[in-house]
Amino acid sequence: MRVGLLGGSFNPAHDGHVHVSAQAMKRLGLDAVWWLVSPQNPMKPESGMAPFADRLAGAQEIASRHPGIVATDLEDRLGTRFTADTLEALVRAFPGVAFVWLMGADNLAQLPRWRRWAAIFGAVPVAVFDRAPYSLRALAGQAAKRFARHRVAERAAGRLAGMAPPAWVFLHTPLHPASASEIRARRGRARKRAPSRAAKRR
Repeated sequence: MRVGLLGGSFNPAHDGHVHVSAQAMKRLGLDAVWWLVSPQNPMKPESGMAPFADRLAGAQEIASRHPGIVATDLEDRLGTRFTADTLEALVRAFPGVAFVWLMGADNLAQLPRWRRWAAIFGAVPVAVFDRAPYSLRALAGQAAKRFARHRVAERAAGRLAGMAPPAWVFLHTPLHPASASEIRARRGRARKRAPSRAAKRR
């Protein structure tokens, strides 16, 4: 079984996550994509973060509409908070599964800030998705340079899941405009307007 792993806060989950997951299944020949809903992303402040149970429920509701996508609480159950630790634990827990770590170009650019970031490439193959305007900076960054000789041609992406790490590919895929921060901002504006509308009805 070939499974893509998409980690994040999912604060909230949205159609952009679905889009990346669908592209990953198509381009990488995956059987499924597991969303790893993080109890608390170490790179993000707790301020403005919805409760874990709410984020998980929202992700599960969206994932349930799309065959092959499963929203999980695996990080919470494993007790891991850092991606390298999570991947190593999953490889041990599911020896019969060929995992691929999925990330956007924005995360590749900032990857050297992550704890034990090089161990991520050593744990499972990695697929990086084009994401303007970060892609050029990501491909010129420390992580891409360090593992440059392990980069797989995009035409060979369908074989990535079966490759021994380190192995990674950069995928040029259709972009999706959805943004979790914009969704949160839009919801915040709607909440602020709601009292004034109620007042007018009195």
